[in-house]
Amino acid sequence: MLDTHCHLDFPVFDPDRETVLERARSVGVRGYLVPGVRLRDFDRVAALRGPEIAIAFGLHPGFLADHPADGVVQLERWILEHQPMAVGEIGLDYLLPEEHHAAQWMLLEQQVRLAARHALPLLLHVRRAHDLVLSLLRRLSFAHGGIVHAFGGSLQQAEAYGRLGFCLGLGGVVTHDRARRIRQVAAVMPEEWMVLETDAPDLAPAGHAGERNEPCFLPEVVRVLAELRGVEPEQIVTITTRNARRVLNWPEE
Repeated sequence: MLDTHCHLDFPVFDPDRETVLERARSVGVRGYLVPGVRLRDFDRVAALRGPEIAIAFGLHPGFLADHPADGVVQLERWILEHQPMAVGEIGLDYLLPEEHHAAQWMLLEQQVRLAARHALPLLLHVRRAHDLVLSLLRRLSFAHGGIVHAFGGSLQQAEAYGRLGFCLGLGGVVTHDRARRIRQVAAVMPEEWMVLETDAPDLAPAGHAGERNEPCFLPEVVRVLAELRGVEPEQIVTITTRNARRVLNWPEE
């Protein structure tokens, strides 16, 4: 299994990060993609890079106040120096106050253009803005794909992302009975669009309310996806691992 979105750099993991990784290894997790969200965190992200851990850098729409005016220029320097696997976590979060939407849009467009220059896939954070993000990707003719993290849109939106070469990140949310729409989408979407993620330490699976999410919970996501799609869990692992390697140019072990 590959965890395509996991914030292992967050301070909540500082006391026991290696133990967290050991627990994940014991259940079959073999790789992690850790996305940066703010420039001041990039050192911490870069320090985690290793045989199991890939990294990405991006300026998250939820942290606008932390991004300097030359943030995208600085982001490009990090990309040139460290050659990350993707640009992310970036996107639009229109659950945030409307006065921030224009700045989010400008930041996203700059980062999509940056990713295109460096032929890197995207890790997209999108809430209540899928159609806007899709229109931007089409207008810029973005051709390097990526992952829509914690996808929660409609089947039609999933199809639109799929046509643009994106995969859809499925994690703990899909294990909750109340998440009817994403469960319906996950049950029928083409298998070549699915990848696994945790978003640890957030979005813990059902049965872990109030707990810190960890990569070791990934088999619970696999089990639910297998039930929804009427296949064996091993098939979900094989499909999602293959998809993640393809869309992110993730090297084989």
